[in-house]
Amino acid sequence: MKTEAVVNAEIELLTAIKNADVSTLEKILHDDLLFNLPDGNTITKDFDLDSYRSGKMQVESLEASDQIINIIDDIAVVTVVVSLKGTYDNTPINGALKYIRVWKQFDENLKVVAGSCIPLA
Repeated sequence: MKTEAVVNAEIELLTAIKNADVSTLEKILHDDLLFNLPDGNTITKDFDLDSYRSGKMQVESLEASDQIINIIDDIAVVTVVVSLKGTYDNTPINGALKYIRVWKQFDENLKVVAGSCIPLA
């Protein structure tokens, strides 16, 4: 696995999130994904996709910075700060979140298998 492939996968993921592109998210997120939200809840791929399909998750703007990528065999661990503005279920979201994502190589495809995010003060 090359760092460039992970950088490109991250760009594809963030673009899909910004555009609520469910078909791309379906491809990038592993079926057994577990993701911890800032409130302590753990969500699955289906929950995440449903939030975009239903329109509950609306992203106005999204900007990534401070990305760190560690590659360990067929896994990449990525930390990144994302400045996010939008709404979830009509509740405003506006601030910086620190994400950690675990990508795994499956044949030719990279997929997110796990992740978490916390708000930054």
